[in-house]
Amino acid sequence: MAERTLHVTLRQNGPIPLEVRFTCGTGDTLAIFGPSGSGKTTVLRSIAGLYRPAETVVRAGGETWSDTAAGVWVPPHRRHVGFVFQDYALFPHLTAAGNVAAALTDRPRGEREARAEACLAQVHLQGKASRRPHELSGGERQRVALARALAREPAVLLLDEPFAAVDRAVRRHLQDEVAAVRRSLDVPAVLVTHDLEDVVRLATHVLLLDGGRVVAHDTVSALMRRPDLPGLVDAAGPGTVFDAVVHRHDHERGVIELAFDGGVIVAAGAAQAGTRVRARVPARDVILATSLPDGLSVQNVLTGVVSTVAAPGEHDAVMVDVAVGGLVLAAEVTRDAVRRLALAPGRQVHALVKAVSIDVSALASTPPRS
Repeated sequence: MAERTLHVTLRQNGPIPLEVRFTCGTGDTLAIFGPSGSGKTTVLRSIAGLYRPAETVVRAGGETWSDTAAGVWVPPHRRHVGFVFQDYALFPHLTAAGNVAAALTDRPRGEREARAEACLAQVHLQGKASRRPHELSGGERQRVALARALAREPAVLLLDEPFAAVDRAVRRHLQDEVAAVRRSLDVPAVLVTHDLEDVVRLATHVLLLDGGRVVAHDTVSALMRRPDLPGLVDAAGPGTVFDAVVHRHDHERGVIELAFDGGVIVAAGAAQAGTRVRARVPARDVILATSLPDGLSVQNVLTGVVSTVAAPGEHDAVMVDVAVGGLVLAAEVTRDAVRRLALAPGRQVHALVKAVSIDVSALASTPPRS
């Protein structure tokens, strides 16, 4: 199988400063996160060939799309890129099928209609092929734009604030749609967003930008545990993000049991057994104990070993990472707690987590409602 990893290097001093280098693997979703004007959309446009930095190297799908030193520059229409723009960029005079077919100019005319219909079906828009954008809801227009991106059979999927124009209720369904599409495509995906929920629910990795330069680049789990990245964790504070599978739904107790790499954890909610989910545990909601507690309402007592203890700064809070099987669970405690419990790497502890503190979202769902 052809190598599908996306490799990007972008450098220039101005007019838009850039100092960016990253890779995004097959099936991964890299969220580019940062304040307005940090260069997020410029990175996407550079990958697509819509912007040409002074120094650029972009390789995807086993092909070199740009390499300044080698004098290589592939124009946008020859790059196998699926691009979903923030405003969708649909042609108002064309139907949904016509908008998708507009991305298929490299195919014989006789194949375009069938391919457009297939792409619309992939995003659950059967029966909407003849409707024009003004006859569709915001969520449906977003899915037409996604179908158009899929029509190109892209080597990389680029998403620029794809949920900005829909309300919160529709947003969750569309996030599920994008997550399902990403898995079915098995190609790198790069998502530009300013919304932490998009990062938590969709990303495998995060690139934090500020002023066109990389502040941090790591897995979403690693970065969400870091309290020194306020721009990323301001809304909810540091915490642990991990993938799991619903092992059992206990209707009577109103809880679900989540199997993860390290054991089973109980969360409040409802979901069918076998559902793949992403869970988040706020670090401030994790309590550490050196002996097994008894007589508590807390349902989750996870035994693990302290892996790191962050050096305390000006504030009392200290981040303690606890290895529970293959999961690293972040706990936020006081300096006094570190002293009293003698918390240090290698120390066995018990992590207590309330079921209601765990935020769970499905990684795939039934077809979204518009």
